[in-house]
Amino acid sequence: MRLRRLITTFAVAMLLPMALCSCSSVSFVKNLTMTDDGVHKPSEYPVLRATGYASISRQLGATDAIKQIKAMRASKIEAYRELSEQVNGIYIRATDTLNSSNIETSNSVKSEVDGFVHGARVIRQYAVGDTYATELELDTRVIYDLYQMRGAM
Repeated sequence: MRLRRLITTFAVAMLLPMALCSCSSVSFVKNLTMTDDGVHKPSEYPVLRATGYASISRQLGATDAIKQIKAMRASKIEAYRELSEQVNGIYIRATDTLNSSNIETSNSVKSEVDGFVHGARVIRQYAVGDTYATELELDTRVIYDLYQMRGAM
């Protein structure tokens, strides 16, 4: 008897939230244009730009040419990181530690970016003194078209 009651309680506890969540169909979004595949068509398509920088002399390598190639790659990765921050957002974690006299003993800030960037293109890569720069551009119309083709938005 006790086992049957436990199983019934478990079943109700598991199925009730699923039933309640699946019943909601209220939409608070207004004035959106929908296509056949469910992709929201925006009214405008902004072009996002990002620039990444990397020091040439601080790269590891036997020759200056190897260091420059590594700086090219590092600057491109930094540009993609900046673009990902614009597209996906950035997670910031900050901590402060105070002692008993309310004097700050430590302070740290960490950031994290996680996401995908599809359809970006390199506009320019160039050296400026000891720094290599890469400029990227992401036309959000390209993103819209990619997702519409896949029906994944």
